[in-house]
Amino acid sequence: MSELFMNQSELEALTATFVDEGTLLPVVVQDEASKEVLMLAYLSREALELSLSTGRATYYSRSRGEIWVKGESSGNRQWIRSVSFDCDSDAVLFLVHQEGVACHTGERSCFHHKIT
Repeated sequence: MSELFMNQSELEALTATFVDEGTLLPVVVQDEASKEVLMLAYLSREALELSLSTGRATYYSRSRGEIWVKGESSGNRQWIRSVSFDCDSDAVLFLVHQEGVACHTGERSCFHHKIT
């Protein structure tokens, strides 16, 4: 996606195609340069619209039941470089420019527990 900033009617048309009201989609967040998987989060329709309109990664917190912008309190912001949907339109991929760490534990990636 070359242009993240869309007008309201474009946003509504795009998000209505992929996200039903009340549905949460998983979003895999990947670093644009290293391709490292940074985190897994969830998107509501509103969070997706905000992400696309602002270029800032915005998610839905299932535990808090609210929208949150990555880095709003921590300063560890994510700037969206591209957005893709999978073949079934039931998962999303954000390629981001990460400022600071992605994980709330202070690790660069939430996937820092290696099993093998």
